[in-house]
Amino acid sequence: MIAKDSFWDVPEKTTSILKERTKLSEAIETWDTLVSDIEENDLLLTMAMEESHEESLEEVKRSIPVLEKRIKKLSIELMLTEEDDSCDAIVSINAGAGGTDSQDWAEMLLRMYRKWSDKKGFSLKTIDYQPGDEAGIKSVTFMASGPNAYGYLKAESGVHRLVRISPFNANGKRQTSFTSVFVYPEIDRDIVIEIEERDLRIDVYRAGGAGGQHVNKTNSAVRITHQPTNIVVQCQQEPSQHKNKEIAMKVLKARLYQHEKMIQNQKLQEMHDDKDDIAWGSQIRSYILHPYRLVKDHRTSHETGNVNKVLDGDLDPFIETFLLS
Repeated sequence: MIAKDSFWDVPEKTTSILKERTKLSEAIETWDTLVSDIEENDLLLTMAMEESHEESLEEVKRSIPVLEKRIKKLSIELMLTEEDDSCDAIVSINAGAGGTDSQDWAEMLLRMYRKWSDKKGFSLKTIDYQPGDEAGIKSVTFMASGPNAYGYLKAESGVHRLVRISPFNANGKRQTSFTSVFVYPEIDRDIVIEIEERDLRIDVYRAGGAGGQHVNKTNSAVRITHQPTNIVVQCQQEPSQHKNKEIAMKVLKARLYQHEKMIQNQKLQEMHDDKDDIAWGSQIRSYILHPYRLVKDHRTSHETGNVNKVLDGDLDPFIETFLLS
């Protein structure tokens, strides 16, 4: 197809095809390299056993855990074949029941995803940030960019529950907090989502600032309400109103795309409702800091007692177990 002269006649279509070609080429190269390395170690093991060569046996022994990790990584990547898995992810974190503790918990989750993204080599861009009244954040929306970002992060959609001794309670009582995480794919530009201007209500307001000379004195922040669906998106991170509106429209497009997919597939809608319902009690994962320490995923029963490691971004065991299940 690429060899045809007519391929370059429609530039907007070439990008997605070239992107898909690159992805397939990388997958084939990864597979070929892995097969070659396995065969090489198999041959080395055979020779080492025939000649009782301890040094070679130790070399193969050291290679096995590395090969196992590569095989598992490839297995996960081969499972991420749904239409949107390769897209970047738009993630919204919203504090729920629990007051200041919940807002602090929302900020802890944001830190956790930042740490995880750093480990994966993903980049994060904040789209909207609403600070808490006393501590933490009320809500935040960010974009995670990297290979299969949505494919991985879709495992995080749902309600996250925290149980701990509240640092905001003078009596040192145990507090349960809930925060919801919603994940949407940033859809490819060649997918058409029609948005009628008459369906939009666009409000502008002053973005929050640090005070003093840093206070934003212009109405640069943008809030867009899509009236037929009542979907609301906003952006205030850029100094330019035009840029904030552009980013907000991109988020709205992603939200509407996800909305339309759910309408078209009732079964997927029901699954999404079960997973993303903000009604407390539908949590997908609990993080318990008191009276014992445990993180448990209620969908897969995967758990660990190393809570600090999880909060420092070690999410792959939970994400991979969910995807493989």
